[in-house]
Amino acid sequence: LTGTSREQRAFQYLLAHAIPGDPRHILQTFDQWCYHCEHLSCVGPDKGRIVERVLLERAPLRVLELGTYCGYGTVLLAQGLPPGARLYTIEGDPRHAAVAEKVIRLAGFSEQTVELIVGPSEEVIPRLREKHGLTKANLVFMDHWKRCYLRDLRLLESHQLLAEGATILADNVLFPGAPHFLQYAKTCGKYHCKVHRASLEY
Repeated sequence: LTGTSREQRAFQYLLAHAIPGDPRHILQTFDQWCYHCEHLSCVGPDKGRIVERVLLERAPLRVLELGTYCGYGTVLLAQGLPPGARLYTIEGDPRHAAVAEKVIRLAGFSEQTVELIVGPSEEVIPRLREKHGLTKANLVFMDHWKRCYLRDLRLLESHQLLAEGATILADNVLFPGAPHFLQYAKTCGKYHCKVHRASLEY
């Protein structure tokens, strides 16, 4: 009825209540909105702690996020980057990307730290090296369409965009589920697999 999307309404709430330039407070304000106002399929605080732990353990210099959505996961990743690291995030929906861009900048991250790329992942991934300067990703966070997980992992492999010892962190592989991706990761012989048990966000 208002003519604005849930994502835009969440951003208006951020503008009114979040502290600009404070990534942690941006995420906490997002969580407040999602718990008390409207549900958004962001990573959320519970699974967010898993992401933070992986970032701390791996200290990746080049991170690729597939599925920016509103920018919650992007801010979560960006705040845990080591000095000099760079995050590339891909969003296929221009409306979501427009909200995410504002969220990322509100959190205080410049284009030098976080580059938002708008377009379908299957089109963007093959041009990441030539057009965006990503040679090898140390960490890939998948949180887009589950049916695209396997296709995009294979694309990353075929374009040699994964650094040696890279970590692939994929959300919601059990529910709603990405069974083909999971089967490939477990049986292809290229990866050591670990499933982190978590509840759905919010």
